[in-house]
Amino acid sequence: VYGEKVANAVASGEYDCGILICGTGVGISISANKVNGIRAAVCSDTATARLVKQHNNANIIAFGERIVGVELAKDIVKAYLEAEFEGGRHARRVAMISDIESRN
Repeated sequence: VYGEKVANAVASGEYDCGILICGTGVGISISANKVNGIRAAVCSDTATARLVKQHNNANIIAFGERIVGVELAKDIVKAYLEAEFEGGRHARRVAMISDIESRN
């Protein structure tokens, strides 16, 4: 329910990005990824959080409250929010992902 709500708000442009939390981050990210235009990624560390934005232009991150402690969660969110999409060769890959989505 919440994965879809956040994903719809991001996909509609109401919000630029979203942050989702469930037990592992996996289930809620799968739900969010069912909404067209969403690229939700599970992050359990700051490097992944930074790279999913820089390389995949992820518009939602998810993590698990059973997996990630509070302080690390804060660091993950900070790394994600401070990162910027790099474009270039990564833009081609994101376009390929969007093309797959448009065909299904």
